[in-house]
Amino acid sequence: MPAKNVYHDAVLEALRADGWVVTHDPLTLSFGGKDLFVDLGAERTALAAERGEQKIAVEIQSFLSPSPVRDLEEAIGQYDVYRAVLAEMDPERPIYLAVPRRVHEGLLTERFGQMIVTRLQLRLLVFDEQPGRVVRWIG
Repeated sequence: MPAKNVYHDAVLEALRADGWVVTHDPLTLSFGGKDLFVDLGAERTALAAERGEQKIAVEIQSFLSPSPVRDLEEAIGQYDVYRAVLAEMDPERPIYLAVPRRVHEGLLTERFGQMIVTRLQLRLLVFDEQPGRVVRWIG
């Protein structure tokens, strides 16, 4: 199993504060003889009875290297692999890329970042590292 991301606990806290129950830590995906590990799986019951349960997968990225563009390339590659496998195994469970607020307010709000998010139809969970809360859901 892979090591936990530096922001793992902050995202756990943020999801819980936002009403989610973390059901998998990590969420294991097995497909074609390969095992993959998405950082978290979570669910919550919607208030409207007809909507039922919502389930999500969350991949956490820290963006701590000197090159945020390179970090984005790596994050999107991992995200897309997980998104493809989830589409086959659990199509009702969307995946979100969890990014710190500083990354969203920096790289991802710049013209380049906006184009990437839009063209690749990324779902983002923007979180505050401190105190560990969801700032925004995108997608």
